[in-house]
Amino acid sequence: MFEHRNEPLLSRNAFLRRMAASAAAAFGLVAFSLATGVLGYHLLEGQSWIDALVNASMLLGGMGPVGDLHTTAGKLFASFYALYCGLVLIVAVGIVFAPLFHRFLHRFHLEVEDEEPEQPEE
Repeated sequence: MFEHRNEPLLSRNAFLRRMAASAAAAFGLVAFSLATGVLGYHLLEGQSWIDALVNASMLLGGMGPVGDLHTTAGKLFASFYALYCGLVLIVAVGIVFAPLFHRFLHRFHLEVEDEEPEQPEE
């Protein structure tokens, strides 16, 4: 997916397309996770769709659940979903920032190679 260190730096347009693809992948992961949370709260806890959306959104955003949980299945789901949401947040940020970090390192590597003096042949 990323260019090798011996390859030239990606053009600005290609880099922006790569950033857009990474943002879309992260958005897809978050949307899937939100849908899973909404469905879990609705089916296991019996919450209305809007209450399930609020609880799933708050957990996915790192805030915590809003309503009380009444069933054992709902409480188990909420605990595992909360752990899952913490990982999704970290992974989504990594997906978005990976191309930017790679471009920085690639540019730094190219600049270091340009500054190295040539060795005289013997």
